[in-house]
Amino acid sequence: MSRPRHLPVVAVLAAAVALAGCGSGHDPAGAAGVTGDVRVVASFYPLQWTAEQVVGEEADVVSLTKPGAEPHDLELAPQDVATLADADLVVYLKGFQPAVDDAVQQEGGDDAFDVTRAADLDLTYTSIEDGQQESDEAGAVDPHFWLDPVRLATVADALAARLGRLHPENATRYETNSAALRVELEALDAAFEAGLADCANTNLVTSHNSFGYLAQRYGLTQVGITGLTPEDEPKPGDLAATTTFVEENAVETIYYETLVSPAVARTVATETGARTAVLDPIEGLTDESEGADYLQVMRANLANIRTGQPCS
Repeated sequence: MSRPRHLPVVAVLAAAVALAGCGSGHDPAGAAGVTGDVRVVASFYPLQWTAEQVVGEEADVVSLTKPGAEPHDLELAPQDVATLADADLVVYLKGFQPAVDDAVQQEGGDDAFDVTRAADLDLTYTSIEDGQQESDEAGAVDPHFWLDPVRLATVADALAARLGRLHPENATRYETNSAALRVELEALDAAFEAGLADCANTNLVTSHNSFGYLAQRYGLTQVGITGLTPEDEPKPGDLAATTTFVEENAVETIYYETLVSPAVARTVATETGARTAVLDPIEGLTDESEGADYLQVMRANLANIRTGQPCS
């Protein structure tokens, strides 16, 4: 994934100190003015939503990524870094947002929780061309674990344990909340398993490679037109290779996302006569999201896959 442009963290931290005593109009995703018995800062929406379910309504959880923004492109302003530094816990996914990685490294201490280990990231990006990885992305780890509800439940349990060590007086509440969340996520998993058990076509053609964990969990094969970063332009031969794959495998639907342009998906659809449909990687919510939270959007994804594959 390409490294987003952002201010050097040392400079940002220095500016944050200077601004800490004066008013600033910058308030990313409501990040400024965090209050409550526990202050949790999440790097982007799936981690924000998970933390909210675990800590409950009595604590404050904010996201460093604004609603509707592409999280890969996150740049940290001074107030963002000040918010991060003031948090009881920062929940992030190492390697997904370099600006957050830098700020967490600069801050140091025990105030950060990297969900990578709990998520068990075991998929790497593979192109469709003869099943071989592109040379410049060979070994690139797929970070989109939250599209597998079972993995997300495991991350929630680990987060509850980490928060329990941070605030032992609330440990029982965190455990209870994460157990309730696991029940919801296991019900979602069961709905996907049943809903995708009998599909006419198991080849899931998407605008970029973000659905690997979902495909792995439910017996589908992901075919991404571009790599792990949604803004990547198709490499020479990508569109032609995908078009050939779609035609040879009778693929009926090309899926595009809510936070990036549908142009690539529509190009392949036009060339092949396939239709297009939304498949949301839930990296963030927008007014166009097919649901108000993670669970609702995931169920909308299930409905769209069932129609697009199609599944009986």
